[in-house]
Amino acid sequence: MSKAKRYNPKKTDASIIKKGFLLYLFLIPLFLSVIIALFGTNYMAFLLNIIAFLLFFGVIILSKIGFAQEMDYNKAKLTKAPKIPYKQISSYLLGISTMFSAYIAGKVGLFDSIIMSIVAIIGYWLYYGFDPQKDKLDNFGDISADIVLETLQEAQDKISQIKKDIDNISDTLLKNKIHKALERADIILVAITEKPQDVRKARKFLIVYIDGIANVTSSYNNLDENDISKDTRNRLLELMEDVEVKFESEFKRLKENSQFDLDVNIDVLKEQIKG
Repeated sequence: MSKAKRYNPKKTDASIIKKGFLLYLFLIPLFLSVIIALFGTNYMAFLLNIIAFLLFFGVIILSKIGFAQEMDYNKAKLTKAPKIPYKQISSYLLGISTMFSAYIAGKVGLFDSIIMSIVAIIGYWLYYGFDPQKDKLDNFGDISADIVLETLQEAQDKISQIKKDIDNISDTLLKNKIHKALERADIILVAITEKPQDVRKARKFLIVYIDGIANVTSSYNNLDENDISKDTRNRLLELMEDVEVKFESEFKRLKENSQFDLDVNIDVLKEQIKG
């Protein structure tokens, strides 16, 4: 789970494929073996090579999930470590796949097959590393980490849904105003990730206003834009301007509170030095 970040699926998917490129190399000889066995009508070899191919393909699928989790974890300032260690599972499956391919499908000796399997597992760990294990949940003060993460996730999910709904709006002016309001919301989410204690102050504000934008965009998309009156459109534009102002005001309030906390800490430190 990751928070307060922009998601770029094309860039992320490309990075995952690039990172797991070496794993795809395992599939090439197996694919050729499957083709050769098929054309040679060696159906037992065909079956064994198909199983080996599927095992290695499973390694790739699990690794991709693990790589995606790791990327999200590294990008997030506040998040919990992944619950399922997909990379670790992938490494063990790679060992099993290597063992199967060598000993059963390839008729290699048992001892040599075990050595190859162990080398494959260790090689995976050395090249790809382990799954993140430590939560990034420092400096939460007296507030529950679950509340912080839940609030950020809820707000981010709603913002993502609103951005999808905006794509269906052809009114450029209205679309731009909603985008500006969401940009302010994103800034507030980033501010909260930098100081999680502020989530208690901003939680109701965030949820209420983001819910409001979500309801407006959803209701707007349920109507034919040609049927929306000029008066309704103007009120929507004014509403989005008001929301943008409210978000900006909330961000300033959060920053002012941070400045107040800093001033208090400085004063306390001065008194301690005098003492």
